[in-house]
Amino acid sequence: MTGNVWFIIGASSGFGKAIAEEALRRGDSVIASSRRGTSLKDLESLGAMLLDLDATSEDATISAAFQKAIDKYGKITHFVNAPGYLLEGPVEGASAKDALDSISVNVLAIMNLTRLQVAYLRTRGSGYIANFGSIGSWHGGSAFSHYAAAKWAVSGFTESVHAEVKEFGINATVVEPGYFRTEFLHEGGGNRKVVSNPLEKEYKGTSVEQARNALNNYNNKQPGDVVKGAKVIIDVLTGSGVAAGKEFPVRVVLGRDCMDGIRAKLASTEKLMKEWEDVIVSTDHDV
Repeated sequence: MTGNVWFIIGASSGFGKAIAEEALRRGDSVIASSRRGTSLKDLESLGAMLLDLDATSEDATISAAFQKAIDKYGKITHFVNAPGYLLEGPVEGASAKDALDSISVNVLAIMNLTRLQVAYLRTRGSGYIANFGSIGSWHGGSAFSHYAAAKWAVSGFTESVHAEVKEFGINATVVEPGYFRTEFLHEGGGNRKVVSNPLEKEYKGTSVEQARNALNNYNNKQPGDVVKGAKVIIDVLTGSGVAAGKEFPVRVVLGRDCMDGIRAKLASTEKLMKEWEDVIVSTDHDV
């Protein structure tokens, strides 16, 4: 056994589950949690401690879950916050509840978990927190406005947290994957939800319909390998393997598609700055 103890929220599928499996393969201790965490018998058979934990729970419930892990392993060294889902559809088709639920799970839960994790790790004087952003942290697009808003928020929040807590020996990073071959784009489950009023007739033939068709066609054909991604994430969070000797990154970008998307965003932003530079600086006070 190593000295690493991972507490993973959202371990039922995708990256959360892959990170749990990779950490266990390396001989680390893992607490795997989700809303139905105790049903993750395959992770339990690999040696994980299972916990039921809804990411949107009250502070007392979250703290009690952390304490169960500490009681068993004596500490928690790494937190991974991987809950979340895609809310798909035109913005006008989302009800107020759709929007609130999306922000509650994808943003506010991450913020609250991080707050409690920082409070614990600060008393230890060390530790790691990984929150999940996305390629959607860098650009918006038709049919995923709420998802992009959530992921931009998580990336900005995590970057700020890292600056705030690194003096205490705590490192926070946001993982920004491109499209990986997980269950994320499956319809009918908890990972991909459609707005209450999809307005399919009204948006027929538009970029919203095109985006939906693209997601359906891309499902199970995504270029990213989640097993490889999980190995990189653990290397980064342990300073080993591909991360050995490198400065800790506040962003962990995964996948060529995400890298290409970020470079395109940087180029378009620089073009915008150059085109509007005279207007931008014209708003300063005269010297």
